[in-house]
Amino acid sequence: MGIQYKDWKSFSCFFSAEYCQRYLKTSYQKQKLDNPEQKGYENCYAFLYYLEHGQIYYQQAEKAPLILKPILLFYGLVHLIKACILSIDPTYPETTAVLAHGVSTRKRKKQNYLFFQDEVKFQKNGLFPFMSEKMFHMKPLEGEKVIMEELLQLIPELDDLFFLFEGKRTFATLQQKGKQFVLPETVLNYFHMTESRFKEYFASKCDKGIEFEREGLTLTMNEGVYLESTPLKFNLENSHWTIPLNKGSFLNFPELLIHYLLLYNLSMIARYETEWWSELTKMMPNHDYPFIASFLDSTMKKGPFLVYQYLMA
Repeated sequence: MGIQYKDWKSFSCFFSAEYCQRYLKTSYQKQKLDNPEQKGYENCYAFLYYLEHGQIYYQQAEKAPLILKPILLFYGLVHLIKACILSIDPTYPETTAVLAHGVSTRKRKKQNYLFFQDEVKFQKNGLFPFMSEKMFHMKPLEGEKVIMEELLQLIPELDDLFFLFEGKRTFATLQQKGKQFVLPETVLNYFHMTESRFKEYFASKCDKGIEFEREGLTLTMNEGVYLESTPLKFNLENSHWTIPLNKGSFLNFPELLIHYLLLYNLSMIARYETEWWSELTKMMPNHDYPFIASFLDSTMKKGPFLVYQYLMA
């Protein structure tokens, strides 16, 4: 599966109300919604402005000092996500309940606070559960929690940093041979599975469109396979497909949601934990700083990339 994306230039087609109208009409038709042409006409400017505002936030984040980046990037991503939702739900936002963040975090951080061990909790209402269900057809996660370390381990661009600091790999790179991809055999050791069991397990985590060869760990991805419908993740920095090596409960979690959760928590810290945030960015006392700074650099490009993949799927 080829990845066709350069940068914000790839979004150029969306900065035309005429194109957006056509795009929304086609999207609504695919879902067999009533009056797709009328709804496309009504929503084309809201859709376009969500994307435009998102782009402006990201462009400002690129110029901003580190202490402001999480806030700008979070709201930039929120605008892009709203465009994604509007492309499949012409009535969005139908109620104010869907406008809340949909996740929460402990406001006052404890003494000796470490970002790695901080957690966010999933709420019943708000943008996070709404996008999880609408965009990714996920079951409600209300009441569940996830720690930041687990989320950071699911960002492929941070693999080298984990290896440097902790001596462990969080991702394995797939070798590409034409239209086929080969998983390294070491993956079986990480998953504690035989080859046949792993293939079975992997297939259960994927939508249709990925097939293993009868022998070995070679697979074929059809052109129509959507990026977020498999455990595989695309490392945008080195343009390689990778597979996470942690078989946790978030293995199949869409990467767009991972970026949303990390940016939500970092934006809350940047807004409400001024003392800790200032100390982190000035004193750099532990490995929280390099991971946060690297993630912010990575999400600057990866957030728009993931949104573009979603819109063009």
